Amino acid sequence: MTPKKLEMSVGQLAQRAGIAPSAVRFYEEKGLIFSHRTSGNQRRFHRAMLRRVAFIRASQAAGIPLSVIADVLAELGDHESPPKSMWEKASKRWISDINNRIALLENMRDLIGSCVGCGCLSLGACHLLNPGDELNSLGPGPRRLMGGAS
Repeated sequence: MTPKKLEMSVGQLAQRAGIAPSAVRFYEEKGLIFSHRTSGNQRRFHRAMLRRVAFIRASQAAGIPLSVIADVLAELGDHESPPKSMWEKASKRWISDINNRIALLENMRDLIGSCVGCGCLSLGACHLLNPGDELNSLGPGPRRLMGGAS
């Protein structure tokens, strides 16, 4: 049994983590955090879940999907919090994806007011930047934005 000073209710965890109680329940439902039930059937979370929630939120802020975060957290036990080494390992796994998103955002910033090649945000410039709809041969969607054309 976990000492009571190391346990928190749904509301306490939510307040300490800066999230809504519904987010606590959602994270638990997805297997990202864990609780146990008291004799009165109330959820109690170990304090280690605070660090797990911080890890989840930081990962989400970097654009990492919950399914990928779950894969990383699956390596931990139910009451363990992610150590610094896990964050370093996860960040190395995710750096390529993050760099690709940065490149996409930079490309979007540079092309947002002009042709993104054809999806089509600028019909007026389309005949100059994509004559005869040449980008169609590269596939559907905004080809210049997605890196399919230069």
